[in-house]
Amino acid sequence: MTVEMHICGICAWRRECQKRFKLEKDSLIGSYCPDYTRDLSIKATVSNEGEDKQTIMDQMVSQQLDKWRKLLDKVLKQGIKIENFQGGPVITISREPGSGGSEISRRLSKALKLDLIGGQIIQHVADSAKMSRKVIQSLDEREVTFRETLLSSLFGENRPWPGEYLQHLTKVVGTIGAFGNVIMVGRGASYVLPRQRTFKVRIVAPIELRIRHFMDDRGYTKAEAEQYIVKTENNRRAFVRKYFNADLTDPAHYDMVINTERITMEGATEAIIVAFSQRRNRLHPSFQHLEKKEESIA
Repeated sequence: MTVEMHICGICAWRRECQKRFKLEKDSLIGSYCPDYTRDLSIKATVSNEGEDKQTIMDQMVSQQLDKWRKLLDKVLKQGIKIENFQGGPVITISREPGSGGSEISRRLSKALKLDLIGGQIIQHVADSAKMSRKVIQSLDEREVTFRETLLSSLFGENRPWPGEYLQHLTKVVGTIGAFGNVIMVGRGASYVLPRQRTFKVRIVAPIELRIRHFMDDRGYTKAEAEQYIVKTENNRRAFVRKYFNADLTDPAHYDMVINTERITMEGATEAIIVAFSQRRNRLHPSFQHLEKKEESIA
C-alpha cells in the first residue's frame, strides 16, 4: 500500500501544532509523528522538542507516582493503617468517537480538580513491564496481602478474559482507582473498578454529528471520518467483549449517559458535576473526600 505524506493535524494537536511535521499516514491506520497523540493530557504536557511521546508519558506517570507517595506518607503519619485507607472518588468516561467525550473529560478535570488519566497513559503503563511494576508497587511493597485483596475484589461483578495483558491492565487501573481523585478515560476502567466507588459516564452522539465533527475539526473527508469512527467503535466494542464479556453500549452499566446532540459541552459538564455531587454523598466514603477538599479550599 502506498504511504502518502500529509500535513500534521489529525491528532490532539489538531491545527494548533506549531511544528508542522509532515505526517506519514497509511489510510488512518498507521501514523508516525514524534508527538502524535489523541490524548489531551499528553498534549498539554509537551513542552520540550527534544522529548518523544514515550519519554513524556514516563514523566507523567512518575509525577503521578510522586503525588501518590506523598498522599500515602500523609495517611501513614496520621496513624491510619494502609488496609483502612480509602482513596478519593473516581469518574470513568466511556465515549463514542467524535461525541466530545475527551473535551468533557478535560473540563471535568479542571472543574473538579481531579487528575485526568487518558487511555493512552493507561495503555502505556500496561504495556511497559517497568512502568507497570512501579505503579502496582506504589501502594506499598510491604502490604502484599492488602494489595492482592484489593485487586481480587475488583472482579466482583465481571469475569475478565485471562491473559498477561489483562493482569497488567487490571492492576494498573486498580491501583489508580485505589488512590482515587481521578478521571479515567477508556481502556475498560469502568469494568475493572467496583461500582460502589466509581461514577460511570458514557458520552454518545448520532453518527452524522460525529462525522461532521471529524470533518470540521480534523479535516477528514466524509469517507475518512466514517471509516475512522467505524474502525474505532469496532475496536472498543471488541476490547470490552473480549476482556470483560460485556456490551460497551449497554446503558444499564453506566450511572449516566449523555447525548451531546442537543447539549453543549458546558451543559454536559455541569450535568455530570451535579449528578456526581449528589451520588458521592450517598454511597462510598471515598465520595466524601472531595467534599472535605472543597470545604478546605473555601
